[in-house]
Amino acid sequence: MSTQTRTATTTRKWWALAVIAAAQFMVIMDTSIIGIALPKMQTDLGFSQENLTWVFNAYVIAFGGLLLLGGRLSDLLGARRVFAAGWAVLLAGSVIAGAAGDVAIELAGRAIQGGGAALIAPSALTLLMMLFGTAPQELTKALAIYGAAAPAGGTAGVFLGGVITEYISWPWVFYINIPIALLALIAVPALMPDAPARSGSVDLLGSVTVAAGLAAAVYGIVRAPEVGWASGQTWGVLGAAAALLAAFVLIQARRSEPLMRLGIFTAPNLAAANIAQLLLGAAWVPMWFFLNLYLQQVLGYSAFPAGSALLPMTTLIMLGMIVLAPRAMQRFGAKPMIVAGLTVLGLGLAIMSLVRPTGNFWVDVLPASLVAAAGMSLAFVPSLGTAISAARPEEGGLASGIVNVSYQVGSAVGLAAMTAVAASFGADRIDSVPDLTNGFSAAFIGAAVIALAGAGVTAATMRRTEPAT
Repeated sequence: MSTQTRTATTTRKWWALAVIAAAQFMVIMDTSIIGIALPKMQTDLGFSQENLTWVFNAYVIAFGGLLLLGGRLSDLLGARRVFAAGWAVLLAGSVIAGAAGDVAIELAGRAIQGGGAALIAPSALTLLMMLFGTAPQELTKALAIYGAAAPAGGTAGVFLGGVITEYISWPWVFYINIPIALLALIAVPALMPDAPARSGSVDLLGSVTVAAGLAAAVYGIVRAPEVGWASGQTWGVLGAAAALLAAFVLIQARRSEPLMRLGIFTAPNLAAANIAQLLLGAAWVPMWFFLNLYLQQVLGYSAFPAGSALLPMTTLIMLGMIVLAPRAMQRFGAKPMIVAGLTVLGLGLAIMSLVRPTGNFWVDVLPASLVAAAGMSLAFVPSLGTAISAARPEEGGLASGIVNVSYQVGSAVGLAAMTAVAASFGADRIDSVPDLTNGFSAAFIGAAVIALAGAGVTAATMRRTEPAT
C-alpha cells in the first residue's frame, strides 16, 4: 500500500469516527435537550409533575429495552446497515415528537426516537471497534473521543434546549435532529466499513419480554410515591416486571440463538464493567435531571441561563475524557480509574446535596458540579472500553448492546428511584421552594450512595489488568 493510500485510509477512518461520535452526541443530546423544555412542555401538553419524567423515560425505556435487539441485528445484518436504519428511525421519531399536540403522541414520538437510538448506539460501537480494534493506543483515543461526545451532547442539549425554548419554541428541540440525521445518512455509505450479513435468527420474544420487563419496573417505581409503596398496584406491577425479566433469562438460556448469549458474561471483567456502567448511569442521570430542576424551579433561572450554568461541568468532563483519561489508562489501567471516578462522583453528589432554598450558582452548583464532572470523566471511558473489549470480536454488537443497556437501565431505574425519593421528601410540592429543595437534596444523597456503591462493587469484582502500552 502506497503512502498516499495509507494516508487516505487513515483520514477516512478518523472522519468515520467523527460520524460515530456525532451519533453518540445525538443519542445523549436527545436525553438532555428536553430538560430545559420540560416546564413549557408540561404547561402546553398537560403533564403532571409526577409524570413529567416520562418524557425522559419513554425515550430511555425504548432505548434500553431494544438495545440488545439492536446489537443482535448489528451482528447479523452488518453494523453499517443497522447504523443507517437507526438514523432513519430517529429522524421519524423527532418529527412526531415535535409535532405532538398531547401527552400520548409526545410519548410515542419519544419512544420511536429511543428505538432509533437503540439501533444507532450498538452499531456505532461495533463500527468503532472495526476501525480501531487492532491498535490499542488508537482504540483508547477513539473511545475517549466517543466518550467525550456524551457529555458534549448532554450539555449541548441543555444549552440548545435553553436557547430554543427561550427564543423559538419547544418543538424545535426535536426538529433540530432532522438536518443532523440527513447529513449522517449521506455520510454513512462513503465512510463506514461494511461487513457481510451473517446467517442467524432474531429472538423477537426475548426482545419483547426484556422491553416489557424494563418498562414495568420503571413504571412501578415512578408510580409508587403516588399510589403508595405498600399498595397492591405497586407490588403487582413490580412483581410482573420481575416475572418478565426472569422469563427473559429463561428464554435466553433455552434458545439456540438467543438475543443475549448468557455465556458472554464469563468473559473476564465484562460483567464487572457493565455493573460499573449501570451504577454510573444510575448516579449521573438523576443528578443531571434534578440539577436542571433546581436551577429553574428553586434558583429561578430561565431556560437559557439554566443551560449556560452547566457549561463549566461539561467542559471539564470533555477535557478529562480526551486529555486525562487516555494517559491515565496507559499508566494505571481500568480498575483504579473506575473506582476513583465513582468515588469522586459520589463526593461531588454529597456536596451537591447541601443545596439551599436561597442558594446561588457560585456556592451551591459550580463547586459540586465540577467535582462530579471529574469523577465522571475518570470512570466512563475505562468502564466502557473494558465492557466492549472483553467480548469475542464476532460478538461486538452484542457486547456494545449490553453495555448500552447497562447504562440506560441504570439511568432509567436510577431516575425513577430518585424521583420517588425526591417526591417523598417534598419535591412534589412545587409551590414550596423549601420542600422542593429538600426533595432535590434527598435525590442527590441517594445518587451519591449509588456512586459509592459502584466504587465498592468495582473494587471487589473487577480483576486488575495491565495498563495499555
